[in-house]
Amino acid sequence: MTNNGQYATAYFVRHPRTIQDLMLLHALDEEQPFVIAQKIYLPMIDYENFLTDMTVDRGFIEENASKCVNDDEYVKRCLFVYCRDPQKGVLIVPEDGRWVGEAAYYDRK
Repeated sequence: MTNNGQYATAYFVRHPRTIQDLMLLHALDEEQPFVIAQKIYLPMIDYENFLTDMTVDRGFIEENASKCVNDDEYVKRCLFVYCRDPQKGVLIVPEDGRWVGEAAYYDRK
């Protein structure tokens, strides 16, 4: 939640392949509310590997997917994956506990 009690929002893409798939222009009303269930730091090489191929199973997703069980269909529970800057990264909604079902690029600044 933001400081004013509202949920932050982001534009989620179903089954993205790369980070470029998340950088699409979109209308603000297409953004969906979310909460971060777990923050995940990745070393640069792992983060870049993830950004260039989001279609493969990832151990860090499997280890943390259970934290994203959603009890509210309106608000997405996500993993937040980042590297150097903890203010920007990729929000993930896991699918089948192993891979990216939906994702959004997020920059808190």
